[in-house]
Amino acid sequence: MKNPVAVNRLAENTVFRKGDVFVLFGELFGRGYATGLLDEAKRAGMKIVGVTVGRRDENNALRPLNAEELAEAEARLGGKIINIPVMAGFDLDAPEGGPTPTELLTKLTLENWQTEKLDWDYIQKCREAGTARFKNAVAEVMSVLDGMIGEGRNVFFAHTMAGGIPKAKVFLVIANRIYKGTAARHMSSQALIESDLGKLILQNFDEVSAITFQHLIDASAAIRARVEAAGNQVRYTAYGYHGTAVLIDGDYRWQTYTNYTQGYAKMRLEGIAEKAWGAGIKASVYNCPEIRTNSSDVFTGIELPLIPLLLALKKENGGAWAESQWQACEKLLKDEFSMNDVLQKITDMQGSAVMRPFYDFSAWPMANSQEQADLTISTSNEISQMHRDGKALISDLLSVFVVEATGKLIFAESSEPTGPVQWLNHDIVARRLNASHAEAAAEAAA
Repeated sequence: MKNPVAVNRLAENTVFRKGDVFVLFGELFGRGYATGLLDEAKRAGMKIVGVTVGRRDENNALRPLNAEELAEAEARLGGKIINIPVMAGFDLDAPEGGPTPTELLTKLTLENWQTEKLDWDYIQKCREAGTARFKNAVAEVMSVLDGMIGEGRNVFFAHTMAGGIPKAKVFLVIANRIYKGTAARHMSSQALIESDLGKLILQNFDEVSAITFQHLIDASAAIRARVEAAGNQVRYTAYGYHGTAVLIDGDYRWQTYTNYTQGYAKMRLEGIAEKAWGAGIKASVYNCPEIRTNSSDVFTGIELPLIPLLLALKKENGGAWAESQWQACEKLLKDEFSMNDVLQKITDMQGSAVMRPFYDFSAWPMANSQEQADLTISTSNEISQMHRDGKALISDLLSVFVVEATGKLIFAESSEPTGPVQWLNHDIVARRLNASHAEAAAEAAA
């Protein structure tokens, strides 16, 4: 993508109705974007079907969920889970009797991780084993799913698989320094990417975050053919992250979190959607604004661009509701601070000479730098300290709103999607929230 293509309309759902089937391709864990989309599918009366990544036993063997785990997962989802493990990635796979890539990483230490080499021919065999396992499992899932989709039903596949970090102790220390380290504890993200450890991680990110989307599209071909032959619709969506536009000095400008190591996999995900779209398949990746999730919390500072959403709510005529959110956020701060103080810190960071080189869309994802990391992480820490309670942050409150808005936008846009890769910037998120809450207020008043 040479330029981000922004969603700029508030579409309405005109396709999906009661009895249609919504498939969440990725297990639902805790807080995250998927809950907003799931809420919309439920609101439309769709039948909810999910999958599971399964669990590992004490011998590392992948197994289905037991009865208790299945009941918990289905309660969390609010639907039926096909209990066939579809764990993505190859970090715990190996040819029969051989060591897994994760086991190979146990020899890495803080002293040797940059110079230690991996046997890439062997890693490829592990990758092939993981791919075969995953594809076989997805084929089984689709054969079960086919029987759950009645005649005359539309189908919405929502891909939510992401991640792929191997559980290697040395990487936890490295990640802490890359994503949280300042001054002497800072570490270059480029050093990681150029190491064999980094190359392995990038391959696993590709498998989990991107290539699983291709496997989903391929494995559901027979379902898609049957549904479309009967005159019904099939849609595929996936969650991207490729920076988004937020208000900077009064204008919506593209910005990003640095260093977003998974960015390479997210671009590959976009390429898969573009290829599918070219073949006539309605597959779209939606690049969403930053929020705080269980997985994003490792990236100190990723939450900062979320806070100017308050400015967007006002700019997009949010009125009394936008003002009430401003006040709700201000109440989370210590008495001596105001929202203006918080926003000034973010404005100072965004406008600094240190950050300007990172607003180059064509260069994404860029490596971090000492100055950039120091500024981003220190700003994040300073704003956290301005709160009354470190467990009740402005970014938590606003994350809930972004999840709500992106769910509504993606679900409605999917009736008549306009392209394979689209950006949900703060302007459309604010417009969606303002419209939804104005409608809710009008209904309450009536």
